Amino acid sequence: MLRTGLQTAMRMLYPPRCLACGGLVEQDNGLCAECFAQTPFITGLVCDLCGVPLPGSSEGPVQCDDCLRIGRPWSRGRAPLRYEGVARRLVLGLKHGDRHDIVRTAADWMIRALPEDLPSECCVVPVPLHVTRLLQRRYNQSALLAQAIALRLEMEFCPDALIRQRRTLPLEGKSRDARFSELSDAIIAHPKRSEVLDGRSVLLIDDVMTSGATLSAAAQACHTAQCREIYVTVLARVAKAA
Repeated sequence: MLRTGLQTAMRMLYPPRCLACGGLVEQDNGLCAECFAQTPFITGLVCDLCGVPLPGSSEGPVQCDDCLRIGRPWSRGRAPLRYEGVARRLVLGLKHGDRHDIVRTAADWMIRALPEDLPSECCVVPVPLHVTRLLQRRYNQSALLAQAIALRLEMEFCPDALIRQRRTLPLEGKSRDARFSELSDAIIAHPKRSEVLDGRSVLLIDDVMTSGATLSAAAQACHTAQCREIYVTVLARVAKAA
């Protein structure tokens, strides 16, 4: 009875708030009806490699034009959200606004978007930040998402399997080729953690995918460490308007 009373008192003092707009909601870690309706969830046919939404329907896996042209160093990729509107605000809040309260719900969305046949023995690995950027931000948002996903799926979590050996310039505004050039050899497998990746399937986690340059650099590092198969998932995918 005491515990129930304390919970009631806490809810009166700190009622559940919408993750996007801050309005009152019935349950913690949720969205109000208006924000939920405006959240750009990805549904229907998607590219099997990057998760971008595609028109039409298909009985088998398909790939978007970018993935057919570029090629991806991973097996399959998914994203639950398009990077726009409410989704963009949530990503930026998590990335730059210390909004750790978003992690639990975001991880749930990412899990629901994953392929059903994802190997259960995957090691969950976040895309790393350079140490100077980590000190500035104080946390790696991709690691927070990866930890929550690993916990929910009961998979091994290895936050330091990869390291960013040099600080890269901001990618915003750069062309696709410039992004890939900037990330070339920037990410490597941690020399003291290579045994974690050797022969393992890996689930790579990041917050946003634009060109895929960062995930490609991370996936290449996993291949160098002799990973067996690589899957990727991000919270939001930058996608062209249909």
